[in-house]
Amino acid sequence: MTDEALASTIRDRMRTALPATAHAADRALTAASRASVERFHSLLHDYPRRIGKMVRGRLVIHSTQAHGGSTDEPALTVAAALELFQAWVLIHDDIEDGSETRRGSPALHRLAGMPVALNVGDALHVYMWRLLHELLDAPGVDAKAVLDEFGSMISRTAEGQHLDLSFVHEGRFDIGEDAYLEMVTLKTAHYTVASPLKLGALLSGVEPDPALVGAGIDLGVAFQIRDDVLNLRRDTDHSSEYGKEFAGDLYEGKRTLIIAHLMATASKADADEVTRLLSGPRSQRSPTAVTRLLDLIERYGSLRHAQNVADARAASGLERIRSLAATLPGRAAAGRLLAVLEPVAQRLS
Repeated sequence: MTDEALASTIRDRMRTALPATAHAADRALTAASRASVERFHSLLHDYPRRIGKMVRGRLVIHSTQAHGGSTDEPALTVAAALELFQAWVLIHDDIEDGSETRRGSPALHRLAGMPVALNVGDALHVYMWRLLHELLDAPGVDAKAVLDEFGSMISRTAEGQHLDLSFVHEGRFDIGEDAYLEMVTLKTAHYTVASPLKLGALLSGVEPDPALVGAGIDLGVAFQIRDDVLNLRRDTDHSSEYGKEFAGDLYEGKRTLIIAHLMATASKADADEVTRLLSGPRSQRSPTAVTRLLDLIERYGSLRHAQNVADARAASGLERIRSLAATLPGRAAAGRLLAVLEPVAQRLS
């Protein structure tokens, strides 16, 4: 099966986990209420439709096969559940960040209002767990181990998101490189790479190799740094190639590795200006202020520094993954796993 076909299969599994129409028990609803519930179900499918290459789900499948397991229903179930996690957590993330767009379209809370979008995210969270509960009846699967890892992944992501939000909420600008890396390790690296690799091993009845997890964290960190860099690159097609609002991180006042480097290397006058321009809510940040921030970032080489850190973390992760892949029983699948992971160094969509 090609990766495109695999992505389509995972997407279909996601779709079947969500209601297409109002439940049979709701047929007694009035016409107006029924139409509103149908609208709700349509919104449930919005962000799942926006997910592109199903990278995280594909990693679960390839890792399962590489560890000697089969791509049967349990692996597909976990892959689809992971992509549902991606959908609802992005809805909540967009609300928390006040984002304007997601993959080239208005963020869900801009389309439907914050309360409705929050409710949709909550419902997707429930459907994710209902899908995972199917593992309890799957023969030959240690459902507890898989569910424990999935729950730990969500907990780490929430902790990382808290750090990210608290940096801004507390008005802190003393965020150094180490604090940023701690935040993205929790927020992004586990659910993007490390946990999909671990879940594949567990689905195969294999205890994940700690080196596999370490490599996944390196690659996940590189992924997030690339994401931060792409957000501020003036030569990127943000409407299609990238799919996020250009310089959205600056409008939202995000404390990224780029900003950490800028604050550490800028003159006191320029650092004070950065603090002033990034302080306060998004509504107070004008395009002129963002342009000035971009100019300072360019002057101090902060994008280049972040790119170099991403290069180093990606190279380290890929080196370890290649060594481990050579020892896995599913050699062909290990090759497919590498083919998915290698583009992480260039940032996946």
